[in-house]
Amino acid sequence: MPLRAELPEEGELVVGTVTSIRNFGAFVTLDEYANREAFIHLSEVAAGWVKYIRDHVREGQKIVARVLRVDAAKGQVDLSLKRINDHQRREKVQAWKNEQRAVRLAGQVATALGKSTEEAVAHFGPALVERYGSLFGAFEVASADPKRFQKETEKAPWSSAFLKVARESIVPPRVTVLGTLEIHDLQPDGVDHVRSALRAAEAVDPEAVEVQYVGAPRYRLRVQAGQYKQAEETLKKATDAALKAIKSAGGDGSFVRA
Repeated sequence: MPLRAELPEEGELVVGTVTSIRNFGAFVTLDEYANREAFIHLSEVAAGWVKYIRDHVREGQKIVARVLRVDAAKGQVDLSLKRINDHQRREKVQAWKNEQRAVRLAGQVATALGKSTEEAVAHFGPALVERYGSLFGAFEVASADPKRFQKETEKAPWSSAFLKVARESIVPPRVTVLGTLEIHDLQPDGVDHVRSALRAAEAVDPEAVEVQYVGAPRYRLRVQAGQYKQAEETLKKATDAALKAIKSAGGDGSFVRA
C-alpha cells in the first residue's frame, strides 16, 4: 500500500531488497515504492576496487542506498551503496521500521472503522503523509498533541479512532529544557520563603517541572514536554512563579536559561 510517489527522488535514501546479483552490479526492489526495481552498478557498491561483489551484498539482503539517477520515462532508478554513512543508514532503517509500525497501527484504525487496512490507508494516509511527513509522524502528533491533530484534520470521521490508537500505542517524544534559578532571602525565615518559591515553580505543572538542588542559592529547573514551544512556555511560567513568590516575600532572585 504505497503512500509515496511512484518514483523516488535523486539524493533520497531508500530501503530495498537485493533480488539478483551479477558481475556488473545488483538488482534491488524498493520496499517503499511498491517493489519497483532499481540497479546498483558495481562501481557504486563500495569505496575502492570491488573484486567480488558477493563480498558486499547477497540475495535477500535488506540494504539502504542513495538514489543517484531517476529516468521517469523509462522507469529506471540507479542507486549507490557507497555514498551513505553509517549514521544515515541507521536513521533511515529506524524511519523505515517506524513506517512499518505505522501501517500496522493503521490496521487497528481500519478495524475500528470496519474497513480493510488498504481502504483506510488509501483514505487518510496520503493527506497525513503530506502534512506530517510520514504516517508514523501523524501518529506521534496525535499522541503528543491531540487537540492540534483534531484541529488540523478538521475532526474527520476517522479522527477519533486514529487518536485512540495513537494514545494507546505511541509514547510521545519528549524534549527537555533547563535553566538555573538563583534565589535568596536573608530574613530569619528566608529558608521557608525559598522553599515556597521552589514549590510555586513545581506547582505550575508537577508532571513536567522538576527542581534540582545545585548549591544554595542556585537551583536547576528541568522541564519536559512534547514540544519545545510547550516546554519553553512552561519553563517561563515556572520561573515567573518562583521569582514572584520570593520577591513578594522580601527576597530576590534571577534566572539564567541553559
